[in-house]
Amino acid sequence: MNHNIGVIMDNKPGVLSRISVLLARRNFNIESITAGPMPGDETTRMTVVIQGDEYVAKQAEEEMLKLEDVIKIEHLKPSETTRREIVLIKIQVHKEQRSEIVDLAKIMDCKIVDISHTTLMIEHSDLPEKIDLLIDLLSGYEILDVARGGAIALKNGIEEPSASN
Repeated sequence: MNHNIGVIMDNKPGVLSRISVLLARRNFNIESITAGPMPGDETTRMTVVIQGDEYVAKQAEEEMLKLEDVIKIEHLKPSETTRREIVLIKIQVHKEQRSEIVDLAKIMDCKIVDISHTTLMIEHSDLPEKIDLLIDLLSGYEILDVARGGAIALKNGIEEPSASN
């Protein structure tokens, strides 16, 4: 089972690296890590997806809280969270396939972000399961390349992001 963990940390060089090394050293199975600065550039929000049971997720949270640059940790439960991933998919297209792929992109609520005589590039942001479905539906065409970002997640509702845990 995957667990989404939200981390708010100081926006300093090396903090992301220290967290990923800490988790790897402790043998946690990391599905993905994404991070980006929050408004004001003093803090960074990171989403870590850990594979394992509740105990494993709790242990990962406790380990990260030991780092002095970590301000807050929260377990992002699926029922209380909005989670998304992003993907870019570059597809080889023949003239007769172009409209099929464009129609599929529309049905899946994707954007065509690049087009040439022989390729289409699709961008999609959604739940990981929907991205898996899109890739599966496109597997009948010649996929040239895929770039998939890790999960990002925020707790639903109103909450102060910088309050300490």
